[in-house]
Amino acid sequence: MPAPRTVLLTGAAGGLGTLMRGLLPAYGYELRLFDVHPVDGEPDAITADLADTDALREAVRGVDAIIHLAGISLESTFDKILRANIQGTYNLYEAARAEGVARTVFASSNHAVGFTPRPRGDDPLIPVDTPRRPDTYYGLSKCFGEDLAQLYWDLHGLETVSVRIGSCFAEPSTVRMLSVWLSPEDCARLFHAALTAENVGHTVVYGSSANTRLWWDLTSARALGYEPQDDSEQYAEKLVAAQGPLDPARPDHAYLGGQFITDPPRWPH
Repeated sequence: MPAPRTVLLTGAAGGLGTLMRGLLPAYGYELRLFDVHPVDGEPDAITADLADTDALREAVRGVDAIIHLAGISLESTFDKILRANIQGTYNLYEAARAEGVARTVFASSNHAVGFTPRPRGDDPLIPVDTPRRPDTYYGLSKCFGEDLAQLYWDLHGLETVSVRIGSCFAEPSTVRMLSVWLSPEDCARLFHAALTAENVGHTVVYGSSANTRLWWDLTSARALGYEPQDDSEQYAEKLVAAQGPLDPARPDHAYLGGQFITDPPRWPH
């Protein structure tokens, strides 16, 4: 499909949102910014909560597509996750349906399948249709978001690409992250592909760079036109020397979700 001109970016003040604010305009997008917190240097950004359905309707009105990053990005109480990630995502999809916004990119997470054992040796890469095994209430909310996206495609014809994001930072900081790292530049490439691919219906993809130590299958992401350019291996020697190799006897090393399995970082951080 033609590249959307105006894209609503929710969670624009967050870490990933800040990275995408800097990278996506180069693809020709005009970003409309939305966050519960003020966005530094962006006086026109919409400051509102996902619970504010009137503000959401106004935010989505007239945009060509949505990148939905807003919500709690770590573990929290179920009540807080319910409000921000489950009810909030439903509110966004209802606003999109009411305003006729046909394409959303939903920030899902590897934590939707966090209790999946990581590949070892010659094991095959983890496919996108592996059974979901969330590792936290946060991961559970991403399972809900994927199901909600499927429902809104089946019921209302709203298309979504759900991106199970790994770890999107300038560079990986742990040995585990060598396998799930998504460079900011590759993230922008993936979001651009997700916004412009034809006939996605509801498509689930993993979000990472082309890492030598990759754990999951990027076939469905590549089918959108995504061509990752980066590889975490350049950071491997230093990280392994400092932290040691992954120990399969440790649950946080044995499963895809890493630390979220044993001691998940809590919101607010």
